[in-house]
Amino acid sequence: MKHALVFAAIVVTATSDLAVMTVPVLADNFSIGINVGVPSPPPIALVTPPPLVVVPGTPVYYAPSLSVNFFSYGRRYYTHHNGAWFTAANASGPWTFIGVKQVPRPVLAVPVSYYKVRPGHMKKGGGPPSWAGHGKGRGHKGNDD
Repeated sequence: MKHALVFAAIVVTATSDLAVMTVPVLADNFSIGINVGVPSPPPIALVTPPPLVVVPGTPVYYAPSLSVNFFSYGRRYYTHHNGAWFTAANASGPWTFIGVKQVPRPVLAVPVSYYKVRPGHMKKGGGPPSWAGHGKGRGHKGNDD
């Protein structure tokens, strides 16, 4: 009987210690962003849309004054950044990642010479990717550009 009383006292003491333990407080403004497999958007911060020039023979426009790939087609803007495509409704963004199958064909057909950072430079084997246009863009012999 004496052992049962000692055991009961230990159980009561341990239980009472648990009852007065502090509980961690959770922040009400806590978030974790995990983008697995989704590339980061380009650092394009424009106050106004840049001057655009038509890519000859296409319905696509590009921004020759910018140092990034920047195209306009069908009321949307497109950029190819770090091997990924992004689109935005406004020239200032926000930019949303899209798969290459979601990029309009006319944008994909723009000759690589109209890119500020050519997509072929991002491939290991060199040369443009299979979707890139190979037309006679700027810098081609006979082109007055």
